[in-house]
Amino acid sequence: MKAAEGVQRVALEALVHGACVMKRWMMLVTAIPLAVAGCGGGDAGESATTVRVERPPFNADRAFQDLERQVAFGPRIPGSAGHAEQLEWLETELRSLAHTVFLQPFEHVTVDGNELALTNVIARFGPADGSRLLLLTHWDTRPKADQSSDEADRELPVTGANDGASGTAVLMELARMFNEQPPPGGVEFLFSDGEDYGPSTTDMFLGARHYIAGVGSENPPAYGILLDMVGDADPSFPVEAYSMEGAGQVVQRIWGIAAGLGYRRFFPMDQTSRVLDDHVRFIEAGIPVANIIDFDYGPGHGFWHTPRDVVENTSAQTLFMVGDVVAEVVYRNR
Repeated sequence: MKAAEGVQRVALEALVHGACVMKRWMMLVTAIPLAVAGCGGGDAGESATTVRVERPPFNADRAFQDLERQVAFGPRIPGSAGHAEQLEWLETELRSLAHTVFLQPFEHVTVDGNELALTNVIARFGPADGSRLLLLTHWDTRPKADQSSDEADRELPVTGANDGASGTAVLMELARMFNEQPPPGGVEFLFSDGEDYGPSTTDMFLGARHYIAGVGSENPPAYGILLDMVGDADPSFPVEAYSMEGAGQVVQRIWGIAAGLGYRRFFPMDQTSRVLDDHVRFIEAGIPVANIIDFDYGPGHGFWHTPRDVVENTSAQTLFMVGDVVAEVVYRNR
């Protein structure tokens, strides 16, 4: 993703489990002081008769363990040992959880002439036919820390605890939830490869492009949600501009549900600048995909594409909040 500006930071306050019960189903909630008055608010555009489906809670500890596991593989740069280990882990785990799992291998030659062997991982839950919701994230990491303020570090690979591992960790835990309690409609997961290779955009968003040219053109999803950089220990998820322009109804649904769950403070409707990311390729193809992203990562945006994108700068609490919102969107997807 490219630089964005004007993102307003909101400090994360303590997330306390069990503070209130959300109508029929919610046995575990996160209470954020002053975020929302009371516990009963619904999301914008939903009727008063909307029924929440019983669902298991999002397990933040397990998701965070998945984040740590990915980091332990090492950098997940295409062609690296860490990349191969992560691919094997993704496939093995998902085959134990999803109805259908398949790999989408492809190759790409970079502008520098490097030949990359890449693989998208696709998993499906629920009905095989009919419309479906796409949840996507990228699982690769940046080869070079080109945004580091220290020139000596710019040739180092990025660990990708937030930019790479966080979205994958949330989706893996959602996969366990959907295995335990199937969602009411069809859901497809896309773990895209080659999103962050770079440095030019010609060598980025590779997995999204390949998916759209294949699966996405033959049987496109109705709409989608992209998770990118969703583990920041100091989170704020304002509305990304491309998302509002190309997937406005999806944005209204996500941010409305977030407000109803008590996360309005961390999902402000303030609109931030445009961020080039996988979702833009989908929007260009006529598929509305909204991006949940905290692009203001670290003081002065100083952790993005640097050696400081590490586990210590991420939080299980943030994974919980994002996973809780996306789970609610999916289980209301009727």
